[in-house]
Amino acid sequence: MSSSQDIEDLLKMYVIAVVGCSPKPERPSNQVASYLIDVGYRVIPVNPACGEILGEKCYPSLLDIPEPVDVVDVFRKREHAQEVVRQAVRIKAKGVWLQDGVDTPEAVELARAGGLKVVANDCIMRQHLSRFGR
Repeated sequence: MSSSQDIEDLLKMYVIAVVGCSPKPERPSNQVASYLIDVGYRVIPVNPACGEILGEKCYPSLLDIPEPVDVVDVFRKREHAQEVVRQAVRIKAKGVWLQDGVDTPEAVELARAGGLKVVANDCIMRQHLSRFGR
């Protein structure tokens, strides 16, 4: 279960890596990343199949990003969540946000054991909108 304090803390962080970001505007990952950019966050797309998404350089994995990342926003299937969390711990992110449907207890436990704040099975855009509107 995600704490409201973790939600509040992660929403205050500025650099968000969106893992599984799609170049297709109709995909939720693209819509959320676009929204985050529009409201002032620094978004770093992560997708090994793309060089650029939403005008931002795209990286094949979290380990390839050359700058510090605050939050790792995960749009991957449940079975990939643990590996993404392992990478988030390795790059010393401050938190992970596991989007709707990504709610594996193992990934949450791994993130917390690595010292990261965690929000699971929730949408960062929906939470931002509920607090700040657009």
